[in-house]
Amino acid sequence: MPIQPDISARPIELKFECITSVPPSVIYEAWTEGFDKWFAAPGTLLMTGKIDEPFFFETHFDGGRHPHYGRFLKLEPDKYMQLTWVTGNPGTLGAETIVTVELEPHETGSHVTLTQAGFFDEESRDGHADAWPMVFEHLDSCLSDEA
Repeated sequence: MPIQPDISARPIELKFECITSVPPSVIYEAWTEGFDKWFAAPGTLLMTGKIDEPFFFETHFDGGRHPHYGRFLKLEPDKYMQLTWVTGNPGTLGAETIVTVELEPHETGSHVTLTQAGFFDEESRDGHADAWPMVFEHLDSCLSDEA
């Protein structure tokens, strides 16, 4: 069983829900092994999709490289992923946050509930609250052909 990060001193969290046109199985694969199909910059993904195995990838935007680090804490195929999520500034400011993604089948794809906990401050939380809708919109547009 992987060691859970202690976020008790960082109780700030967010919750985001959306409906996608992509089925749970495609989202699960995209989050556990396929970040480079929709999110990670080409050639930067190091990920095996196994519990307690570290991963790394970069995103490129606003003229900069933005590294992301983490490890999977819990995995339930096509239903549930829990992982740590660490980025710099802007981002989690180096805090090891916990991202939980819950997937439920929906008429046209999936109902997704994402929770991210362990932020240092509200500004970091709010930045992620603004970003997650764009991230899932991008996932939907990149992966809807695989549905």
